[in-house]
Amino acid sequence: MLTIDEIKSKYGHMCSFAIWKRIDNTQKPTHGIGDISHFDDLKCINRNIILVGLNLSGKGSIDKPFSNFHNPKPNAKDYKIRYATQDTIFTGAYMTDIIKDYEEVMSGKVMKYLRHNPNIKKENIDSFETELKDIGAENPIIIAFGNDCFKILNELKDKYRIFKVPHYSSCISKEQLRECFNNIACDI
Repeated sequence: MLTIDEIKSKYGHMCSFAIWKRIDNTQKPTHGIGDISHFDDLKCINRNIILVGLNLSGKGSIDKPFSNFHNPKPNAKDYKIRYATQDTIFTGAYMTDIIKDYEEVMSGKVMKYLRHNPNIKKENIDSFETELKDIGAENPIIIAFGNDCFKILNELKDKYRIFKVPHYSSCISKEQLRECFNNIACDI
């Protein structure tokens, strides 16, 4: 099992944890979403709950280790994940993408690329399983963001418990996304 520093070195450009600084009701939901300064002291991580996106959304979206899923850009919807997971069993979950090192905003283009390159999909599934072992996940609960990610992860359904929530960038409110996570919490 890798230490946090080893995870940062090996996977930091693509992973993160479901940990954000707390905000109160007077602050905008997007306030401080990109602030990962508190990651210097990661004590409340959960290596057995894995939140998975399809791929990196675009060039330059990861500017420092652990900043995936912590995008402060005004149009980013990462704040919905904070709202959905904060103060739940999902706090501290490991977050990563199933498709590594393929930056594309449009998920349809990603899926088309994978249909034409099935070996790339298999390599990424294998890489994901290695990542799970490296971080020390034991009988992990895997939650896919969106249909496309779920479709790929579902190839591992005989090995892991896999759930699906809508993608946080879809037309779903932060409250609706939290309800989806709450429903999964009741099933595990």
